[in-house]
Amino acid sequence: MIEVVNLHKSFGPKTVLSGVSLKIPDGKTICIIGKSGCGKSVLIKHLVGLLDPDSGYVEVDGKIIHKLNQIDLFELRMKMGFVFQGSALFDSYTVFENVVLSMYEHGIRDMDYLEAEAKRVIASVGLLPDPDDVTVENFEREWKILREKKPSDLSGGMRKRVGVARALVGSPKYIFYDEPTTGLDPVTSEQIDNLIADLAQKLNVTSIVITHDMFSVFRIADYVAMLNNGSMQFQGTPDELKKSNDESILEFMDRYSTCKL
Repeated sequence: MIEVVNLHKSFGPKTVLSGVSLKIPDGKTICIIGKSGCGKSVLIKHLVGLLDPDSGYVEVDGKIIHKLNQIDLFELRMKMGFVFQGSALFDSYTVFENVVLSMYEHGIRDMDYLEAEAKRVIASVGLLPDPDDVTVENFEREWKILREKKPSDLSGGMRKRVGVARALVGSPKYIFYDEPTTGLDPVTSEQIDNLIADLAQKLNVTSIVITHDMFSVFRIADYVAMLNNGSMQFQGTPDELKKSNDESILEFMDRYSTCKL
């Protein structure tokens, strides 16, 4: 479980987080929402140990992040996968090279293992057929074609799926998604939402999703946390969010309500 306790963070005179507390249960999907500049990215950086708090703490699986040494922090990060906004694939690398990059950087050179892990995660995000549904020959033929493609050969939705596949390497316990539907059309956005929900259920991973997309929130979230000016404005279920009478929440949700009509 991830628990944030009374987290404070300032940069010079600017206070970014002011007493933020949050519990993220294992195996659930939580969407963190809020206006631009409200502290969402700074909060996530604390969760993965990229920033140390001024006061308060983040605890992951019973370990206080900012008190870990580099070796223990590195070991804990092995339990985490990150899906970057815009996928952040390397243009000059193939699909295979992008997916196995983290394992290669960690010193794994067994090509049979790298190949097997790449096939597993690529199939899990729907870019390859289920190995149980096709012949070995057909599976290998499709994999041979896909593995050598570059990001420029892929659609936006396919690039996003490759980014998700890369985050699944090593079977992490926690997956962080940074604006996973940004820049995608509505149909592809819904497909990515369905993928996030499906992976959460099949793999029993804990998903932490930063998003402005309220359609995504109501499709995938078990819980919602809303930041406002560095403080926690709301915590609860999507249904509880819909029923809120808080003016700042209603203002944030107004665009979603208008589009829905």
